[in-house]
Amino acid sequence: MRQCGGQRSLWHGDDKPYNNKAPLALQREPAHYLGYVYFRQVKDSSVKRGYFQKSLVLVSRLPFVRLFQSLLSLIAPEYFEKLAPCLEAVCNEIDQWPAPVPGQTLNLPVMGVVIQVHIPSRVDKLESNPPKQCDQENLLPAPVVLTSVHELDLFRCFRPVLTHVQTLWELMLLGEPLVVLAPSPDVSSELVLALTSCLQPLKFCCDFRPYFTIHDSEFKELTTRTQAPPNVVLGVTNPFFIKTLQHWPHVLRIGEPKMSGDLPKQVKLKKPSRLKTLDTKPGLYTSYTAHLHRDKALLKRLLKGVQKKRPWDAQSALLRRHLLELTQSFIIPLEHYMASLMPLQKSITPWKSPPQICPFRQDDFLRSLEHSGPQLTCILKGDWLGLYRRFFKSPHFDGWYRQRHKEMAQKLEALHLEAISEHRGLDEGQVGGGSGRPSPETSGKAGAGTEPPGPREGGDTAACSAVHRHSYWLPAQGPTSSPVPSLGQSQLVWSWRPKSAKFPLR
Repeated sequence: MRQCGGQRSLWHGDDKPYNNKAPLALQREPAHYLGYVYFRQVKDSSVKRGYFQKSLVLVSRLPFVRLFQSLLSLIAPEYFEKLAPCLEAVCNEIDQWPAPVPGQTLNLPVMGVVIQVHIPSRVDKLESNPPKQCDQENLLPAPVVLTSVHELDLFRCFRPVLTHVQTLWELMLLGEPLVVLAPSPDVSSELVLALTSCLQPLKFCCDFRPYFTIHDSEFKELTTRTQAPPNVVLGVTNPFFIKTLQHWPHVLRIGEPKMSGDLPKQVKLKKPSRLKTLDTKPGLYTSYTAHLHRDKALLKRLLKGVQKKRPWDAQSALLRRHLLELTQSFIIPLEHYMASLMPLQKSITPWKSPPQICPFRQDDFLRSLEHSGPQLTCILKGDWLGLYRRFFKSPHFDGWYRQRHKEMAQKLEALHLEAISEHRGLDEGQVGGGSGRPSPETSGKAGAGTEPPGPREGGDTAACSAVHRHSYWLPAQGPTSSPVPSLGQSQLVWSWRPKSAKFPLR
């Protein structure tokens, strides 16, 4: 085992500078490590099993799947030939890499190749766009540009289950236990990671194991029948798990890819009672009934893309955009309702403690969906109310609510400190020679003891520092052309809204 240290050792001690700017799905978590593996198997008659097997594993707390997979594909073949000296040289090069800063494009030299990557930030667009190739004229050789540090080829991962993508999205949204039985570790790992990524920009708050084996220390805990299965997504390859995990409510078995026309043969939806034998056929074994109707237009577009030989990157972008818009349509009503729980700015005074955030009342939220529900931004029909009711019981609602409540509490505290600071500044000005009475020009300004005025007529309402008495808290508008607020940003800003205005607002 070789650990890269050097100038980066201090950076590992503090995650806040990176996490404060990184998207929630790409933040470093101190309790988890990710292992990226390059496995080689070569025939060798001198070995008892007939094969020589060896792996090179890269361990990191950063979920940069595509970057580390590309890095291993460069390092591993050389390492298997030259062993330790090669690994030592590579680690020395990695020691010189700069720390990842969200929003920056980095050039990472290794083994005579320069890998160019863009580190995503919260203010980036949520669509997948290749990073701008910068300063290539000064780089010899020309850099290998990765379009993303973390995104998988969703279309390739979901090809056998395209007809059930929305059902799987609902299962992930509700944090349901799911077993993925695949023919190989790489298929298992990629499908589990693809499933956990389909909720972006919502953070996946459940546990997941891309490749789980019977030798894992938690094998007994996860396979016991004495308690309900935990909220975990397990990726396995051993058919023994079909019998061991028979009591799990959802099992997805993927077989070897078999073409049926232009697409691989799609797995069928089957009842869990048919999951009894080790040679069980591929399928999604569940008694769950999807709340939303299937988007047939999406399937037609993907099939048309296959027929026209559309690049897989484009197919993946189409699928990713669909899942992103579906998640946004589901979360935006929650964001709007959460914003309405924020106290008005006029209730924040330097003489009292900051006001409390109003409690989240599920019944009030469900009633608000009639006029501001997901039907405003999504064409899919179905039982949205039932989906929200089940979502309230999931770990993802708890994680989302805690994060938003924390951000709002921090904003309240900052506004309270600002009010105290302005009041002290006003007192010092009066003591320094003022008349003790505010002038007519300042008597209506925020901090002067009266209600702050509304925004200037014709001005940008989002840029106003003062808030009208009919104001609400709204998520910050993202840098997209869509009229829907971007969920990639977690910051909150003051935004003015008169009684006659309608959502969404910039």
